[in-house]
Amino acid sequence: MKKILITGGAGYIGSHTAVELWNAGLEPIILDDFSNSHEHVLDRLAEITGKRFAFYRGDCNQRELLDQIAQEHQLAGVIHFAAFKAVGESTQQPLAYYKNNLGSLLVLLEFMQDKGIQNIVFSSSCTVYGQPDVLPVTEATPRKDAESPYGNTKKIGEDILVDYVKSKPGIRVVALRYFNPVGAHPSAKIGELPMGTPQNLVPFITQTAAGIRQKLTVFGNDYDTPDGSCVRDYIHVVDLADAHVKALRFLFEKTLDFYEVFNVGTGRGNTVLEVIHAFEKVNGLKLAYEIGPRRAGDVVKTWANTTKINQVLGWYPKFSLEDCMKDSWRWQLTLDTK
Repeated sequence: MKKILITGGAGYIGSHTAVELWNAGLEPIILDDFSNSHEHVLDRLAEITGKRFAFYRGDCNQRELLDQIAQEHQLAGVIHFAAFKAVGESTQQPLAYYKNNLGSLLVLLEFMQDKGIQNIVFSSSCTVYGQPDVLPVTEATPRKDAESPYGNTKKIGEDILVDYVKSKPGIRVVALRYFNPVGAHPSAKIGELPMGTPQNLVPFITQTAAGIRQKLTVFGNDYDTPDGSCVRDYIHVVDLADAHVKALRFLFEKTLDFYEVFNVGTGRGNTVLEVIHAFEKVNGLKLAYEIGPRRAGDVVKTWANTTKINQVLGWYPKFSLEDCMKDSWRWQLTLDTK
């Protein structure tokens, strides 16, 4: 069984990807420092899969720890999730974001080359597109200047990988540009668990429904969209996890020194108000929400063209927006709301 190192493997997307890797006959090796995740996730993964995965506490800047992992496991590839990811915080602490997100990528790539590990899937983001001039967004859509240091680390991370592959280091790379991951594992054992006040829409919806938040604010209803609220492409986290498995399979078939990028989305956009109404409908609840002023820096609308990932990787989303809302609420109900 091929072993895959997952950096940030106890996080939201990383934990779901660990499950899908195991389901696909691949063995996850998890590296996480719990700076934005929780130790109980490891127990939940064991409950879901019946397997307790090898785990190492630390981060990708610790080369000695990476060497230890390689000594104890023959790694066939890496999925690199680990990064600081709060947009607002990145504007306050840009040096910390550049040092962690880019420094760790450099250490990881040097490690991979030294150990002869040839395959890496890089966690990128649709933030590299900014507000696109043409929709839907394809992989050929020009990237724009990032709105935040966080977004810039994803853009620069891609550039580092492109230049590195050109140098023929013996590494194959797929960068996945995520749109908006939502939902939770259908078992309700793992899901999104933000630290402090949620920065994303769906956790704020579920926490409002649970009474943790007094009300939800919709930032603007006067945009050029079907109902005036912003439009995003919301993808179920299990579908996103499956895209990583297919990306790895794709890399296993390639020759050396390869780089490719794929959008991962559903191919359709939903407004903020549509997401709220879908949540209310499938869960039989009414949300307390209000319309507020526009929020500075918000992209008005973006969604993915998924033709490339459909045709090249054979990947298609299986879950609907309604599935996302049901799974998100089921997950919220398992959490301690005291």
